[in-house]
Amino acid sequence: MIRASSADLAHPVAAEHLPGQSRDLAGAGVSLASEDEYRALVDGVEDYAIFMLDPQGVIISWNAGAQRIKGYTADEILGHSFSCFFPAKDVERGRPEEALRIAAANGWHKEQCMRVRRDGSRFLADVTFTARRDASGRLKGFCEISRDLSETKASEARYRGLLEAAPDAMVVVDQDGKIVLLNVQAEKRFGYGRDELVGQQVTNIIPEGFAERLIADDLRSTEAALAQVIGTGIELVALRKDGSEFPIELMLSPLAGAEGILVTAAIRDISVRKAAEAKLMETVRELQRSNEELDQFAYLASHDLQEPLRMVASYTQLLARRYKGRLDPDADEFIAFAVDGASRMQRLIQDLLIYSRVGTKGRELLATSSEEAFGQALANLQVAIEAAGAQVTHDPLPEVLADGVQLVQLFQNLVGNGIKYQGPGIPRLHVSASRRGDHRWLFSVQDNGIGIDSKYFESIFLMFHRLHKRDEFTGTGIGLAVCKKIVERHAGTISVESKLEQGSTFRFDLAGIESGA
Repeated sequence: MIRASSADLAHPVAAEHLPGQSRDLAGAGVSLASEDEYRALVDGVEDYAIFMLDPQGVIISWNAGAQRIKGYTADEILGHSFSCFFPAKDVERGRPEEALRIAAANGWHKEQCMRVRRDGSRFLADVTFTARRDASGRLKGFCEISRDLSETKASEARYRGLLEAAPDAMVVVDQDGKIVLLNVQAEKRFGYGRDELVGQQVTNIIPEGFAERLIADDLRSTEAALAQVIGTGIELVALRKDGSEFPIELMLSPLAGAEGILVTAAIRDISVRKAAEAKLMETVRELQRSNEELDQFAYLASHDLQEPLRMVASYTQLLARRYKGRLDPDADEFIAFAVDGASRMQRLIQDLLIYSRVGTKGRELLATSSEEAFGQALANLQVAIEAAGAQVTHDPLPEVLADGVQLVQLFQNLVGNGIKYQGPGIPRLHVSASRRGDHRWLFSVQDNGIGIDSKYFESIFLMFHRLHKRDEFTGTGIGLAVCKKIVERHAGTISVESKLEQGSTFRFDLAGIESGA
């Protein structure tokens, strides 16, 4: 008896051709000179069921492979409808007739589906139907070629070995939702012995969500049920033997078994991850509460704190004007200290208020002319520019996606710093922008000031970080921190390049209008 290998029939559609002509049989290159040669070859094939149907699906030929796979002899099956190979539910749905209609319309039809043997057992089959027509195109019938895809015992043993070696709990479930196989990790995770779970419903350990997706019903085929879950992670709640629950993540994959399609479920305990997520959410809530408290502080600083501070500053300044020179030198010095301290406290509170409002009081990011924002910043700095005799130039500046008020503040802080941190000579600043490939613009603010030591390039953007004494340069040490916060709110970064006594270049990037469209 001839046994053809799977390679011999790798292209079963070729079996549609009528005998008596030179044809390819499934890519084997066999030239069939007569119908007798064709039948002799087909009848001897045991790895494939190959048989002919009339236009109504009645079986009119039968080979050795069909007898081995299906379990019927030729005498038992010839003259019967091929629908007897379909599960009862598929017959009720009209699947046999549908397969033939598709094959007749398209010339052929291929599917992987469940089939039933003579003894009632099921197996997963790879099936191809080919329509047979005469020279005039009239339908003469069909040829079916099918192959049993069920796992061999050897491959099943290998599969069991892989299952046991898996680090996650592994459970194999049939189409009825019953557990047919599990590994030792599943025993540990759920607290059951293996014998306690095999044959039981999967709902005993995964009460909701899994079985409902897996099991076919009158409205869904097996394929449709599996399509909802295969290849996707599902988060559900599992139940231990002691009644305690724990969160799990499922990854599902189909398995062709001797009794039909089985589903392998990889079950991962995600209790640690869920605890971390809960901790993160609590941290986020704490951060939100902290931000709300910061908003309340900003309101307090802008109203309740500034009012008494203005009173202190006003009266100390009045004392300085009225009594300067009329008291002893120590008194004049003490009053001067009080006036300076009150003034610095006012500036500090105002700068803190500006910093706190960058993220909480910012406006919507809209198309904004950076050239107009730069012009407004220069207008705000006009007194400082004239006092220092500074020369501020710029290239044409683009339209960007920004909060216009904050963009003015950004330019004002950077240009103001360039004017302030100068040695002898005329302050010269130049502002430019160049397009980047990711639809963003890189801005540069270059000055000829005293420069910055490279070891401070990162720390100068921190709150209250000053590189100079107050008697050298005024300020609270918040200006560059405000710049950094504004740029980061615009999803950008800010940096500096500098050498001592050779000036500095601050760079920051903003989104172009294209990226916000």
